[in-house]
Amino acid sequence: MKIDILSIFPNMFNEFLTTSIIKRAIQDNKVEINVINFRDFSTDPHKKVDDYSFGGGAGMVLMPQPIYDAVESIRTKDSKVILMTPQGKQYNQRLAYDLVKEKHLIIICGHYEGFDERIRNLADMEISIGDFVLTGGELASMVITDSVVRLIDGVIEKDSHEFDSFNNNLLDYPVYTKPVDFRGMEVPDVLLSGNHKNINEWRYNKALEKTRERRPDILEKR
Repeated sequence: MKIDILSIFPNMFNEFLTTSIIKRAIQDNKVEINVINFRDFSTDPHKKVDDYSFGGGAGMVLMPQPIYDAVESIRTKDSKVILMTPQGKQYNQRLAYDLVKEKHLIIICGHYEGFDERIRNLADMEISIGDFVLTGGELASMVITDSVVRLIDGVIEKDSHEFDSFNNNLLDYPVYTKPVDFRGMEVPDVLLSGNHKNINEWRYNKALEKTRERRPDILEKR
């Protein structure tokens, strides 16, 4: 899989790409991730990428030319172009599983007050990570990238993501490690029993219980 992220602040991704699972996935050639500064594609003598909004209004708006040229320089028949915007489709685990099937993702990070409306015509999909506004799309693009990369075959153990929260519309079940007794809080006996049938049943019931208490809206989708 290949992921190209378009941003005017590429340095924001330095730690993200050189840490933990993302770093190992890149080193193991499971994924290729590039951060492209679309300012480099500006035809303005001063490499300007934004301007004032027609009709007035606060803040600066990203111009279409640099972003169009950047996308068109890397787009192929296998590319899926994603525009990060609070107005996009709400991101969830099911969408992450859809995106991991793609060969090439191009993620456009907006910034400033917004982007020229015509930039939307470039996108195959618009995604939002929640009903709130960020300074730019960089953090949101990292969320998308992280959630997708961990689903690539061989990046982490399959069991590690098959039982994640939100799979099967349930939150994850409680997990425990050593010591068995920590300050009077003990690991449930069933997890120490070695009886996998009982363990699986306990985990399912606990996941159902947790979801009912914390996210009853998820159960409505089941």
